[in-house]
Amino acid sequence: MKNYTLISPCFFGMEKMLSREIKSLGFDIIKVEDGRITYKTGLDGIAKANIWLRCAERVHLKISEFEAKTFDELFECTKKIDWSKYIPYGAQFPVSKVSSIKSKLFSKTDIQSIVKKAISESLKKSYLESGMIREDKEKYPIYVFIHKDKVTLTIDTTGDALHKRGYREMSSKAPIRETLASGIISLVPWKPGRTLVDPMCGSGTILIEAAMMGVNMAPGLNREFISEKWRTQDKKIWVEIRNDAISKIDNSKKFKIYGYDIDEKVIEIARENAKIAFVDEYIEFNVLNATNFKSDDEYGFIVTNPPYGERLEDKETVKSLYRELGYTFKNLKNWSYYLITSYEEFEKEFGKDADKKRKLYNGMLKTYLYQYIGSKPPKK
Repeated sequence: MKNYTLISPCFFGMEKMLSREIKSLGFDIIKVEDGRITYKTGLDGIAKANIWLRCAERVHLKISEFEAKTFDELFECTKKIDWSKYIPYGAQFPVSKVSSIKSKLFSKTDIQSIVKKAISESLKKSYLESGMIREDKEKYPIYVFIHKDKVTLTIDTTGDALHKRGYREMSSKAPIRETLASGIISLVPWKPGRTLVDPMCGSGTILIEAAMMGVNMAPGLNREFISEKWRTQDKKIWVEIRNDAISKIDNSKKFKIYGYDIDEKVIEIARENAKIAFVDEYIEFNVLNATNFKSDDEYGFIVTNPPYGERLEDKETVKSLYRELGYTFKNLKNWSYYLITSYEEFEKEFGKDADKKRKLYNGMLKTYLYQYIGSKPPKK
């Protein structure tokens, strides 16, 4: 196999940020759809995408795409594929996930069992004339995505989702996912050396992701991926990509970014997470009520994920918080601030319309990133 066709799902609204990342790795984008991007890579693509992509949720190896309106069509088209090219003898191939949208085939359990049986029949042809297929070695999880009767079959190369960087062993009550935090930071024109603050930092995710980006640390460097154990993967490529990622970390950069939270226990969690991520020297965490935040810096960025008030009993508290934040941030004359929330009337309570709004999904929850753009500092 000279190259791979990969598919990376992402949160809705993150397609532009993920596309930019994929292009920066030198990959060719084939198709951009809502919540997923298809692209071509070389032999090092699986390792490079898993280790470097910040905004993707997973990296899937695309196997086939076809139309199926009946279970017979699904079975026959799946069986026709030479699965022995992808799944070696003895490997496990669970049908791990099925998604069906606006399609005639919608029973997930039936789709799952039919695809499993079809793959088994294909492998029997390649490995045995008759009898059972062994499944006692490494895993090749199969994903089935059906949209408007078009079936896409993939193998997951990631394992635990990409947002699991390996540093967030503990979290606050409503943490923002690491992939979403990275996407937000990529929209902020912050660079190491400029002031960056999260005044409601929780377990520190936004600032940890920013610090990792600041020193060019690959997000997947400190974790393992399911495809590293595959016999079909060249182990040397994984070693080379990891070593290259390590060499690209820029430890010469000296900067500080700042996180605050009203809860002392949460600040301790943030400090520990930053330490596990190897970026604790770049982040200063302290206890502070966000509405009391002040700074002597004339220019800076605030990026934060405040409470949303999803529960009815929290609505009035959140409205009051947003009003106070609006007053507090108004005193930071030249600063830019970026706030993500699902609260529909945020701008009204905050007291100012955003310069830009971007719809982003935090899981299944529709949110908006409200962007208030401050003045640029004079060039030195």
